[in-house]
Amino acid sequence: YGNFIDDLRLYVRGGTGGMGYPRLGGEGGRGGDVWFVAQERTTLKTIKDRYPQKRFLAGTGANSSVKALKGEKGKDCEVHVPVGISVLCDDGKQIGELNAAGERLLAARGGLGGSLATNFMPCKGQRRIVHLDLKLIADVGLVGFPNAGKSSLLSKISHAKPEIANYAFTTVQPELGKVMYADYKQISVADLPGLIEGAHANKGMGHKFLKHVERTKQLLLVVDISGFQLSIKTRFRTAFETILLLTKELELYKEELLTKPALLAINKMDLPCAKDNLSELMKQLQNPQDFLHLLQEEMIPANTLEFKDIIPISTYTGEGIEELKACIRKSIDEEAEQENEEYRKKKLLLLQTSE
Repeated sequence: YGNFIDDLRLYVRGGTGGMGYPRLGGEGGRGGDVWFVAQERTTLKTIKDRYPQKRFLAGTGANSSVKALKGEKGKDCEVHVPVGISVLCDDGKQIGELNAAGERLLAARGGLGGSLATNFMPCKGQRRIVHLDLKLIADVGLVGFPNAGKSSLLSKISHAKPEIANYAFTTVQPELGKVMYADYKQISVADLPGLIEGAHANKGMGHKFLKHVERTKQLLLVVDISGFQLSIKTRFRTAFETILLLTKELELYKEELLTKPALLAINKMDLPCAKDNLSELMKQLQNPQDFLHLLQEEMIPANTLEFKDIIPISTYTGEGIEELKACIRKSIDEEAEQENEEYRKKKLLLLQTSE
């Protein structure tokens, strides 16, 4: 994964409370808390580099004394984390999520100070090991098998400069690019590491890849018109089979992924027999049920993806790239409009019921 980190394990401990003062019934201060605060432009790598020990401890509460019968609370510890983080316990249970800058999450609570109830002895703070799990938040996620041309496409439509080579696995870490439009609107696109058959079972980079798809608003499947073969040992897949296999991988990982709006980009249209392959593929996509017998039973998805648009492109010649950018924009705008409409309806309902 190179320099990209999307999972980090930390030790957090709330502060111990202060001692009580038995003679005068004084209460010790509470221990400080450990907070995670979401912040733009922070990465898990910066946390790892800045705090190599990966331990975050809050301050101890002040003891009760004759001068101050109620001790002061210990100092809180604030950890700045990236936006789009899920915080998990060591057993995998989710504590919470931070999806917008400025959001806060209590990671470890401080202990109570000594008082009559605790026989004036202070309590220790909460201590636990937590996992910070990052899922990239992007408008569009590029989904496809290795070598389908996702990196080339990202470099064509955005300002990102992914490394591109002519062998299967070039993308090993997610790349984010921004597509700029003439009216200054920007749409973020994430190129995610290539899926392979069996990714849902965590083969290849299975889960590392699939979890990033969860946070994207829309999917853009990128398929090589001439088909795909990972190596000599694996079977050759036509473009139609590739689409079904990608759908199956997404479905097996999380069925809700198939409810996201999806576009299909058919790449490498500059190849000699691309036109014939395309007309064949369009026939198959119009009636997918008639062609399911081409695949083994366990590879057929229960639900097929509905594509809002199918765009033939060539990242080599630039054919269809502008049309694809326009389709992405249209699709994102339609979704936003739909969300606004639903929000307006909800507001209206609330007003009517309150009246």
